[in-house]
Amino acid sequence: MANHLLKLMDLSEKEITDILNLADQLKYEKKHGIEHHYLKGKTLGMIFQKSSTRTRVSFEVGMYDLGGSALFLSSRDLQIGRGEPVEDTARVLSGYLDGIMIRTYKQSEVEALAQHGSIPIINGLTDYCHPCQVLADLMTFREFKGNFAGKKMCYIGDGNNMANSLIVGGIKMGMTVAIACPKAYQPDAEIMKWATENGEFICTEDILEAAKDADVIYTDVWASMGQEDEKAEREKVFKNYQINDNVMAVAKPDAMVQHCLPAHREEEITAKVLEEHAEEIFAEAENRLHAQKAVLVKLMSDK
Repeated sequence: MANHLLKLMDLSEKEITDILNLADQLKYEKKHGIEHHYLKGKTLGMIFQKSSTRTRVSFEVGMYDLGGSALFLSSRDLQIGRGEPVEDTARVLSGYLDGIMIRTYKQSEVEALAQHGSIPIINGLTDYCHPCQVLADLMTFREFKGNFAGKKMCYIGDGNNMANSLIVGGIKMGMTVAIACPKAYQPDAEIMKWATENGEFICTEDILEAAKDADVIYTDVWASMGQEDEKAEREKVFKNYQINDNVMAVAKPDAMVQHCLPAHREEEITAKVLEEHAEEIFAEAENRLHAQKAVLVKLMSDK
C-alpha cells in the first residue's frame, strides 16, 4: 500500500481487499475483547476544517483501540486557519506526529500535506472524494452480500465526493455502477471517463433505470457542507431524486440501502425506507471505525 490514503484511485483491488480483510479481523477482535495495540505510542493529528460526528469519533476511538492517541486540531486553532502555507504546516506537524487525518474542502490541500510532510496522510473527506467512507461502505456490502462479483451498485442524488469515490470503489471491485443525478450535477468527468473505460458504468437522469436490478442503493444529502446557500435551489432540482418504495420496487428484492449520514428523512430518502434498512445503514456507520483502523494499521505500523 502507498504511504498515504489520498483517494481510492491510488489503491489497487488487492490493496482495497487487504484493507477490508484487516478491517474484518479488527472488528472481530474488538467484538471479542481481543486487544490489538498495533499503534502503541503513536499519535494521530486530526485536522478539521469541516466538522464531523462519525469521522472524529471513529478516528479517536480507533486510535485508542489501537493503543495510540488522537489529537483534535480545529482549523480555528491552527496557523493554517490564519494563512500559514500547507507545506509549512506539513513539515512542522511531521516533527510532532506519526500521522495526519485531514477533513477539508480542497483535495489540493490533502495532496500538498502528503507532498511536503514526512508522515502518512489520510483523507478524511474533501469536496472531491471520501475514501474512508467508501471503504466502510464496501466492507458493509461484503458483510451482507458475501462478495462483489456480478453485483450492481446504484447511487441516486448529487454527483458529489461520495459519488466520485463510490464509482471508483465499485468499479475497482468488479461491480456494475449506475449513477442517477440531474445533468448539471454529474460526478467528476475524469472519474466517469475512467469508469467507462475500466468497467460497467452508466450515468443517467432516469432514477428507475439506474436502480433496476440493483443489489445496493446509495444516497447522500442534497446539499453538503459548504452548500447551505444552495439549499433551496437544490431542493427543487433534486426533489425527485429520492430513495422510496417506487425505487426499491425495481431493485432486487433483497437490495440493501446505504447512506453515509446524516440523513434528511423525506428528502433524499423516505423515513419508511430508512427504517426498513436501518440495520444496514447503521452497520455502515459502525464500520467507519473498523475500516479506518485497518487504514491506520496499514499506514502507521509494521503489520
